Amino acid sequence: MTVDSSPGTEAAPAAPQQSLSTSAARNLTTTTKSAPQMQEITSRWLLRMLPWVETKGGVYRVNRRLRHTVGDGLVEFVQEGARVRVIPRKLGELALLRGFEDLTALTALADRCEQRDFTAGEVLVERGSPADRIHLIAHGRVRQTGEGKYGGETSLAVLADGGHFGEDVLLDPDARYDYTATAETSGTLLTLSRADFTAVQNSVPGLRAHVTEFGSAAQRRQNKHGEAEIAMSAGHVGEVDLPGAFVDYELRPREYELSVAQTVLRVHTRVSDLFNGPMDQLEEQLRLTIEALRERQEYELVNNREFGLLHNVDFKQRIQPHSGRPTPDDMDDLLCRRRGTKLFLAHPRTIAAIGRGFNAYGLYPDHVDLGGQSVPAWRGVPILPCNKIPISKEQTSSIIAMRTGEKSQGVIGLWQTGLPDEVEPGLSARFMGINEQAVASYLVSTYYSAAVLVPDALGVMENVQIARGRD
Repeated sequence: MTVDSSPGTEAAPAAPQQSLSTSAARNLTTTTKSAPQMQEITSRWLLRMLPWVETKGGVYRVNRRLRHTVGDGLVEFVQEGARVRVIPRKLGELALLRGFEDLTALTALADRCEQRDFTAGEVLVERGSPADRIHLIAHGRVRQTGEGKYGGETSLAVLADGGHFGEDVLLDPDARYDYTATAETSGTLLTLSRADFTAVQNSVPGLRAHVTEFGSAAQRRQNKHGEAEIAMSAGHVGEVDLPGAFVDYELRPREYELSVAQTVLRVHTRVSDLFNGPMDQLEEQLRLTIEALRERQEYELVNNREFGLLHNVDFKQRIQPHSGRPTPDDMDDLLCRRRGTKLFLAHPRTIAAIGRGFNAYGLYPDHVDLGGQSVPAWRGVPILPCNKIPISKEQTSSIIAMRTGEKSQGVIGLWQTGLPDEVEPGLSARFMGINEQAVASYLVSTYYSAAVLVPDALGVMENVQIARGRD
């Protein structure tokens, strides 16, 4: 090693330390710590806004008036989660079965219908192909096109929820489709094959004769909601004979059973015994576990195929945006389908798309105060964020609108409180014991569901485009 000994280049000696260093001093201090943080926590507006109804016995039954809209030419369906069934009596809306009232035969036909989900742009039937089944549209839009007189493609009809096509093929084994049916949106339909129809026809006396005669439709008096009308007289004078009436109910009302989200929380006793200050280890572990369970609870309330909101919207309460992106007109269409809409729910990115759609019209959403927090609103109805609403790979999402509360015949949350070892309403943490490795286990459970009391309490705008377009 070479040392420069030239004059003026000697290094100055280091100054002696005059006080205790900060790094050494920290060994004698107490660190100020935060509680464990969790990025998964969201505002969970759905859980906060739903009115929660005590559900003793774990089951909630929704009783309704008997509902069947007969005479409108539309087939109706029963929706239970993602499963769809045609109402047997509503098969009478088909010209072929109009006036036929043998419920046994209609039920047999309904049971033979097969569910098919389709996507936008899918060709359902091809012009000129053999026709062997009738199609009943439960949800979605289907366009029928044919060949024009002077060539080229011509639009024949657009069918939507409750529509049907291919009815004439049930009697003609040589029938061919004289149109092409293409799905304009995604949706669901049920199909009944000619072979299944023939099998039922051959096994039920009277059906063959009815098909030959094409009897007239059985008319039922009804209100605009499809409920059997209650006969009454008004504006009469004198002693007139008043009509008799009664209110009929659904014979098989839907029942909602409480669902459950559970996990087993494990904490080593050494941790809870020795490292329990200044924060309680078990308390922090339980707090974060509960937050995760609540997040999953909200996800299930939106997406569960049995009771989730997105899967339980009546087909007549589903709409599509006119141009893909949400506009004030689209929001009005969604709002006007029910009385007393309490709130909109949308993914935060969808709310941003709503803002862009409004700005394009020179509008800006109002804001309302909700629990001391200012939130965007349209027509006084708050638009609340919910990141549990899915976004498709095509960058589309949904906007949910709902009326809430039992008295309003709206959407309600279901829970049961007073559980053993309950730590929050409807949520319990039960000690399960300590194993041979000195690990203590706690079963953390929460029970919940949601019910739609009448169909128009819940609506959704589907396929809302949320991606930014070119200006």
